Amino acid sequence: MKLAAPAAIVIAVILPFVVSGYHTFQLAQVLAYAIAILGLNLLTGFSGQISLGNGAFYALGAYSAVIAINNLHLPYGVAPVVAAAVCFVLGYLFGKPAARLEGLYLALATFALAVVTPQLLKLDRLEPWTGGRGGVQIDKPVSPFPSVLDDDRWLYMYCLIVAIVMFALAWNVIRGRTGRALIALRDHPIGAGAMGIDIAEYKAVTFGISAMYTGVAGALGALIAGFISPDSFSILVSIQLLVGGVVGGIASIFGTLFGAVFIEFVPNLANQLSDNAPGVVFGVLLILCMRVMPGGLAGLVASARARRAHRGT
Repeated sequence: MKLAAPAAIVIAVILPFVVSGYHTFQLAQVLAYAIAILGLNLLTGFSGQISLGNGAFYALGAYSAVIAINNLHLPYGVAPVVAAAVCFVLGYLFGKPAARLEGLYLALATFALAVVTPQLLKLDRLEPWTGGRGGVQIDKPVSPFPSVLDDDRWLYMYCLIVAIVMFALAWNVIRGRTGRALIALRDHPIGAGAMGIDIAEYKAVTFGISAMYTGVAGALGALIAGFISPDSFSILVSIQLLVGGVVGGIASIFGTLFGAVFIEFVPNLANQLSDNAPGVVFGVLLILCMRVMPGGLAGLVASARARRAHRGT
């Protein structure tokens, strides 16, 4: 297992050199989705707070990046940092009152956030910054090493570097004191409070961290697409992230990669299998996936390990 992460990184570095430019674009989007799903998993999987609104922070991260580049004329390398800061603050401020809500009430509040955000982005007063209903374009990053990496491969490598950093941070957080506090909040909230954990503050901070991750993903998504509009961030984005989290394993860090692959490639597969009803095919594939892996990919791997350990004894 110690070699799994380095091996995965090596494979990820090699992939853009053996696939087409379009598939390199898709792989870059997979990395962005993986970061966003990781943010949702930190919130829902590890602290137990149900969210249907992370698509709102994905949109805010994308627009923060575009405004930083187009209006403030900052380099694109700084855009994810700006998106992270903006989304952390907004997520924390939203998490403060939301910390009083639980279960379906929290899900409904976050759902409302995802619904209202695209409408706010269409306001005429914000049009100089957001482009209004028509959206706004952004120049894609140009490779500083054109003889080695073309623009598509460079953007993929940039996304890969950001993803490695974000995954490493999440791994360290979960394995540390903060991670243990989050798991205690999820499993035994009353006991966690009795042990001196500030439940409201931890929930708000976790909301901020989750929003930060999702905002970074949104910034990368904007760089990858080169164009964003309010209609690009409907409630379906939040649903997609939730689907990816469940398929990969809602309390898993590295299972998010599988979830990101699922939401990026399976809809395309569904379109290829059926031009008339791709949604039906996607739904059937999702049901089959959940039937085979009720705990997501992470749960399937954990079950396989447990069976192997039982046989060994």
